Amino acid sequence: QVHLVESGGGSAQAGGSLRLSCAASGDTLRLIAMGWFRQAPGKEREFVAAINFNGEFTYYADSVKGRFTISRDNATNTVFLQMNSLKPEDTADYLCNADQTTVLVKRGGKYWGQGTQVTVSS
Repeated sequence: QVHLVESGGGSAQAGGSLRLSCAASGDTLRLIAMGWFRQAPGKEREFVAAINFNGEFTYYADSVKGRFTISRDNATNTVFLQMNSLKPEDTADYLCNADQTTVLVKRGGKYWGQGTQVTVSS
């Protein structure tokens, strides 16, 4: 079992920044791929970003590329999502995800966090 807990959500104005964190605990944490999804009311769940087990490879949705950065600290089993130049369209519940590979994470892997709300005002 792997447990994921997100934090860092909140409110920001358009153009502002937020940093989300996802703390992972359980089995084989230092070897698994992790990522972020988001879901807004009335919209489908959307892949945001993923990172492989050692942080060497990252993947981003076109909608956030150049604005968001995913990173990880395996010493603390934590993945981060730095969100800059926020737009109202970024408003959503942000969900942490993990699985064995980025291929699995990019389509929604086995483990999910509870989510953290991000609200961006105009």
